[in-house]
Amino acid sequence: MSSSDATGIAAVVVTYRSGETIDECLRRLRAADGVAAIRVVDNNSDDSTLDVVQRHAAADARVRFIANPDNPGFGVACNQGANDAVADVPWLAFVNPDCLVERDSLARLRVLAAPQGEALLGADLVDDDGVRDGAARRRDPDFAAMLSAALGGAKPAKMDVAPDDSRALQQVEAISGALMLMPRVLFDRLHGFDEGYRLHAEDLDLCRRARESGALVAVANHVRVHHVRGVSSRSRPFFVEWHKHRGLWRYFRKFEAPRRDAGTVAAVFAAIWLRFPLAYLKAKVGAR
Repeated sequence: MSSSDATGIAAVVVTYRSGETIDECLRRLRAADGVAAIRVVDNNSDDSTLDVVQRHAAADARVRFIANPDNPGFGVACNQGANDAVADVPWLAFVNPDCLVERDSLARLRVLAAPQGEALLGADLVDDDGVRDGAARRRDPDFAAMLSAALGGAKPAKMDVAPDDSRALQQVEAISGALMLMPRVLFDRLHGFDEGYRLHAEDLDLCRRARESGALVAVANHVRVHHVRGVSSRSRPFFVEWHKHRGLWRYFRKFEAPRRDAGTVAAVFAAIWLRFPLAYLKAKVGAR
């Protein structure tokens, strides 16, 4: 496929210790309809990831990789991959290495997105057992509810939004960063991912900025993609939870704090970081 094809898709994959799934991920992306370029950005993996990626790059000219000497974060790496892909490929798909697309997944997303003007679309993500991932359809973080739950000892309200299968495209406030498709013009207008996040919440940030710019954020309910989930995260629960909470705090400071009083800002800060040790212990036990 010519890179100048008006329907071409550049797939960007960010890897870190992704040896368990990256071979199958790339095999499927190489077979996927409409994929004109594949950029893999590795954040200093110390397993078999780069060996696998190099093998795919040698077999397919569409596959190129960037090997970072350290781990600058997910958003930085996504931007690197998007900027390295040829500029005349009009669509960008950000695909986690543990997302296994079907042959027509990305092309179907593109067909749904094209008539919408500017749109940021996700797919219906399912796990090994076919259970739908709640993170595929989310609300913005509700920090007031989080604070009330922390003070009252209740569980915070979930961000998940129930699927509405009567609609091919279900408009939501946020989709999962595990799989996102968008026109390059929208990505460029938003200046890509906010590189101030290291891991987690950068997808919430991108979705919010897309919505505020007038773009549609939605899930394609009938495009189902297998998401293995958390292959690299299981090996570093402290790192993941630390940056998850740090990301929430950055998101709050950026979007919510300017319209809150000082007492509320301090209380939200305390609620986020008091939650961190509990979340870390839960993740550590779950990783065993």
